[in-house]
Amino acid sequence: MRSGMRTQRWFWRTALLATAAVVVAVPVVQRSGTPAAQAAAWTMTWHDEFDGTAGTAPDGSKWGRDIGGSGFGNSELEYYTNSTRNAALSGDGKLVMTARSDDASGYSCWYGTCKYTSARLLTSGKFTQKYGRFEASIKIPRGQGMWPAFWMLGDNIGSVGWPQSGELDIMENIGKEPNTVHGSLHGPGYSGGNSVTGPYSQGSPFADAFHQYAVEWSPTSITWFVDNIPYLTRGPADTRGNPWVFDHPFFMILNMAVGGSWPGNPDASTAFPQTMQVDYVRVYSGSAGGGTGRSGRITGIGGKCIDLNNGASADGTAVQLYTCLGTPSAPAGSQNWTVGTDGTLRAKGKCMDVTGANPANGTKVQLYTCNGSSAQQWATGANGQLRNTLSGRCLDATGQSSANYTRLQIYDCSGGTGQDNQRWVLP
Repeated sequence: MRSGMRTQRWFWRTALLATAAVVVAVPVVQRSGTPAAQAAAWTMTWHDEFDGTAGTAPDGSKWGRDIGGSGFGNSELEYYTNSTRNAALSGDGKLVMTARSDDASGYSCWYGTCKYTSARLLTSGKFTQKYGRFEASIKIPRGQGMWPAFWMLGDNIGSVGWPQSGELDIMENIGKEPNTVHGSLHGPGYSGGNSVTGPYSQGSPFADAFHQYAVEWSPTSITWFVDNIPYLTRGPADTRGNPWVFDHPFFMILNMAVGGSWPGNPDASTAFPQTMQVDYVRVYSGSAGGGTGRSGRITGIGGKCIDLNNGASADGTAVQLYTCLGTPSAPAGSQNWTVGTDGTLRAKGKCMDVTGANPANGTKVQLYTCNGSSAQQWATGANGQLRNTLSGRCLDATGQSSANYTRLQIYDCSGGTGQDNQRWVLP
């Protein structure tokens, strides 16, 4: 969790520092709405569906607790308890984390008698993983001063401290920004208010419904998703010359802070109790690197294939439509694409790329050396659309044409229906 101006981020209890990887062996899982470019690569390694009797505590073999009212480096106001009044199963497959203002007077916090209680669950000592997809379906609380989060810390925090351990914030929200969530990275030289971060906003409060929050983490990049829409990709080139420390196992944390230096404190408008409901948490592993996915043709409007102009492989080679050559099982080299497990689309050892730092409608697509940037990240949306992470726009056949040599570009996605010039069939 981040805050604007602090220098001390993390208060840690050494009793929770041991780590032990737990692997749940299950078949490859196809998830509704999962980007087609990645779905076939993932295998579930850990999950909690929060099934159980209403009022019982979450599974102690999966979750530990942080307990106390230290402020946790952020001037938070709550006391984290191990009580089922603050974290319990709902009985219908959910974890309910509750922040209260009516039961805190018996606890001592950093500022004196506590005003609030809440919960903070973590998998340290129970489950860690390096790389993969980490996702949760969460309905966040609402109100000034509320600070829900789903995040991760490096398992070496006990030996190297924070921020050298690395921190990966999958989802944070502060109540005064009801329509916005944040994804962030913290590391040496880019922590606290100087973190590598990005917001995702929508037209209605996130507290109104459950939403899926996820990251896909590879050796070269991390991409954030809300409801399977990619909105931010960052890699080693984005740490401002500081070390990339996302190369070792991390553990997960779910918590609901009350008050603090970033969200500010509750006021008269904040109603209590507030709840953060979690439908599930799931973790997947997959092959590292971009060249290990499915390979073959990518076809679009008129049945034409995505093709490299003149079969070239130099940086800047035009990506276009052309009559399919060869056979589906043995396409021409200029039409043979690999759907990478890192969200890339690769041909001849290079990546499909969007030109320019701020690509607008009509920006052309090219082949370029793979560099882990969001300009080279693609995810499948409705009806076979391929959405570019950097721009948020879709891969598009210029002029809705299927003629040979039609250049591919990015353009505003046509919505849930999709248009033929934005529909693509992957291998």
